[in-house]
Amino acid sequence: MATRRSAADKTPAGQLTEARLHDLIGYQLAQAAIATTAVYNREVFGPDGLRPVEYTLLTLIAENPEVSSARLAKALAVTKPNITMWVDRLEARKLLQRRPSPSDKRAVLLKLTAAGSRMASSATRRLLKGERDAMAVLSAAERALLIELLHKVARSRPQGPS
Repeated sequence: MATRRSAADKTPAGQLTEARLHDLIGYQLAQAAIATTAVYNREVFGPDGLRPVEYTLLTLIAENPEVSSARLAKALAVTKPNITMWVDRLEARKLLQRRPSPSDKRAVLLKLTAAGSRMASSATRRLLKGERDAMAVLSAAERALLIELLHKVARSRPQGPS
């Protein structure tokens, strides 16, 4: 049985009643992504020309130096050819470098260049500030809880091969 919704349960733009969509996590994530994508575009894509996947790769490599492309593909649930394409683009921009693994001749290890490290760090600082400003409707505790819950949802995905 549907519950009665308030005006706050309408879409932010267009003011459409969400009705049954309101209780769907996927729908609410998609709506929230609209807001966070605007922040990303303003703070990172505009100034640095980095697509979200490129920023994610730079940041994961910064946090996990000498990670393999295969591990990145698994972490992001994308194919190895897709990771290779993105790594090629970042390497062409001189933001990362490849080197063969000393222990596995098939593996290629990735490391950020100094420019890549600076870009990842700067982009993260701008994103954190931009998100805090844009999401000022959330208290610090609500923001921390939201991040914790979203991380928990993300970790519930199957861990098998991609």
